[in-house]
Amino acid sequence: MSTIGVLGAGTWGMALARMLSNTGNDVQVWSALEKEVDEYSSTRRHPNLPGMVIPDAIRFTKKIDEVCANKDILLIAIPSNFLRSVAQKAAPYICDGQIIVNVGKGIEAATVMTLTEVIEDELKKAGHTARVVALSGPTHAEEVAVDLPTTIVAASVDMDAAKTAQKVFTNDNMRVYTNSDVRGIQLCGAFKNIIALASGICTGLGYGDNTRAALITRGLAEITRLGTKMGCRPETFAGLAGVGDLIVTATSMHSRNNRAGMLMGQGKSAEEAVKEVGMVVEGIYAIPAALKMAELYHIELPIIFAVDAVVNHGADPRKTVRDLMLRDTKAEWE
Repeated sequence: MSTIGVLGAGTWGMALARMLSNTGNDVQVWSALEKEVDEYSSTRRHPNLPGMVIPDAIRFTKKIDEVCANKDILLIAIPSNFLRSVAQKAAPYICDGQIIVNVGKGIEAATVMTLTEVIEDELKKAGHTARVVALSGPTHAEEVAVDLPTTIVAASVDMDAAKTAQKVFTNDNMRVYTNSDVRGIQLCGAFKNIIALASGICTGLGYGDNTRAALITRGLAEITRLGTKMGCRPETFAGLAGVGDLIVTATSMHSRNNRAGMLMGQGKSAEEAVKEVGMVVEGIYAIPAALKMAELYHIELPIIFAVDAVVNHGADPRKTVRDLMLRDTKAEWE
């Protein structure tokens, strides 16, 4: 049995907390929203996971020092735009050598750091070190919360830490693989959300399976082109955290990015779409980082540029798709 602290009581954090508790671990959950702590403690229900009951064994706390202290593993399930502030608060209470498993997906726009790099940066400022693992893959919380079979990847430069996470998170319903390409895994997790927005926009416009398949394939080509230019392993993008996560995020109605894109394709603004989805749409926050990386590494990302035009500059989605189709012709792998 492992002692596990969970930072974040969103759908993904709570789905994993339930799974880890049900497999015999001692789990405690912290939320920055005190009303969530009170509600989930009393109702044992999560409003966005109606099929899930929160085990009585899971303890909740409003104290960040309490959830961090004396835990074998600290699971961080915080949206990317709030990660640095939470990591800064948690860092003084993290023990040297503790294993931190981050399950959020995104890139910090201001620094273009991956989320594990953000965590390590805040730990360094606090004078601590930890063993950081990125856990990523095709994993809708709604399905993990009801024990549907799922596979995921634990990535770290510290393979002993990755293997520890693999052991703790593997069970009858979740199979965990390891990977040392921690940057590539996180690029996949961040930028597939932008491609999912594009897929949703096209669905909202009434386009069909041909369009969606083309977007997924060419979107993966863009992410791979950027990642390999940054020194990531090509096979990472063909794996679970790459093509696997992209497929599920760009096609499923569980995907908030796909749903938000559909609403935009139907004529709603980005702000209206996010409000209707009712949860953080990570793809929107990933766009600035993608644009900055494209500039830094001199990479063309046509689909991502097109999503930026629609989301942030009011471009007409139908005309934007047409402009993509009429780009200069080229060989497939140029």
